[in-house]
Amino acid sequence: MESTKQEQQRIPLARPAGTGLLERLFKLSQHGTTVRTELAAGLTTFITMAYIIFVNPNIMADAGIDHGAAFVATCLAAALGCFLMGLYANWPVGLAPGMGLNAFFTYTVVKTMNYSWEIALGAVFLSGVLFMVLTFSRIREWLLNSIPSSLRFAMGAGVGLFLGLIGLKTAGIVVPHPATLVHVGDLTSPGPLLAAICFLMIAVLEYRRVFGGILISILTVTLIGVGLGLVQFGGVFSMPPSLAPTFMAMDISGAFNVTMISVILAFLFVHMFDTAGTLMGVAQRAQLVKEDGRIENLSKAMKADSASSVVGGMLGVPPVTSYVESAAGVAAGGRTGLTAVVVGVLFIAAMFFAPLAGMIPAYATAGALIYVAMLMMGGMAHIDWNEHTETIPAIVTVIMMPLTFSVADGIAMGFVTYVAMKLFTGKRKDISVSLYALCAIFVAKFIFL
Repeated sequence: MESTKQEQQRIPLARPAGTGLLERLFKLSQHGTTVRTELAAGLTTFITMAYIIFVNPNIMADAGIDHGAAFVATCLAAALGCFLMGLYANWPVGLAPGMGLNAFFTYTVVKTMNYSWEIALGAVFLSGVLFMVLTFSRIREWLLNSIPSSLRFAMGAGVGLFLGLIGLKTAGIVVPHPATLVHVGDLTSPGPLLAAICFLMIAVLEYRRVFGGILISILTVTLIGVGLGLVQFGGVFSMPPSLAPTFMAMDISGAFNVTMISVILAFLFVHMFDTAGTLMGVAQRAQLVKEDGRIENLSKAMKADSASSVVGGMLGVPPVTSYVESAAGVAAGGRTGLTAVVVGVLFIAAMFFAPLAGMIPAYATAGALIYVAMLMMGGMAHIDWNEHTETIPAIVTVIMMPLTFSVADGIAMGFVTYVAMKLFTGKRKDISVSLYALCAIFVAKFIFL
């Protein structure tokens, strides 16, 4: 026995996969993964969410922001968010400016409410700071638990429907009409037709699980536009444009306005619930849920997400949030923050594709908007449709966002309806203190503002 022990001591232990710095940083062997797997997972996640580098600058440009600066800010904010998520939380999650939140930023806060984009960025910054405060305290858990799940799902679905209307309007598929408010556009003209083709391409490719279906569709329709003479070819590579027009341009003092309360709360709630849902879903797929039900480093992941939003406001983009597309990278084997770091590096590399991003026409990104909007509507399936005190407020929230062209007003009407329904149907126990407080704020907004 003694000789056997001595023999074992002389045999060097097998080194786990991913030794060295990467092993110490990301604990690869502990999570049952390798560097090669993490690299492949990072590439997969990036390809599935890379459409944001084309879509977000177009939406920001509609708010009056310089397209080149918006492009660089999008890539840089996404990269920094991914680095923070990977190195601090060790989660395989990619981050970027939030879809839906960017449409709310441009088409509600700037174009409908007539605030400058600098003030809108100030609201983004303040909502990010509030998110950080909530994340670093127990208030976050209290708020998440006190707001009913039906309203949480309705917020995501409502933002999706709002985003879909933006896409249809941008494409010219839906146009204004003096008698009926909206009407179908000229589907034989190039813009609406190519937008519809882009949407159908994405839907078919994603159904068939084609790698990078959204990105392939956007680039294909852009090339069709080049062939038809609708798009001017401007090259593919160049040095990144200047970030100066948006860097630290937020007007925080302008956002300290009573009329901006609902805007800041809308940014906060949609971001917070979207992040919580995305992170919990990815945690299940990435096997980050422990036997006792606790999710490994969930608090760190939420902190990384909230801090990224603050940084995004400084750079000049809407709230930066965790992307559900990260599930694609997890399905490819991503288990650690190395996946997120790879995504961040690829976003940095993407900054050198500014001419390509500037060529992408609005009808190409509109097809992506419509498709993403339909995915976001899926949350309505989780609502109990047999309980009218839950479904009616949810439907009000979803419908009123696009009809009022405001995420904030849709949320406010949904909350007020929920409290009223519960109060007058004898279900007061379902109303939390926070719901009463939020309802009072929203009622005051409608009365006095």
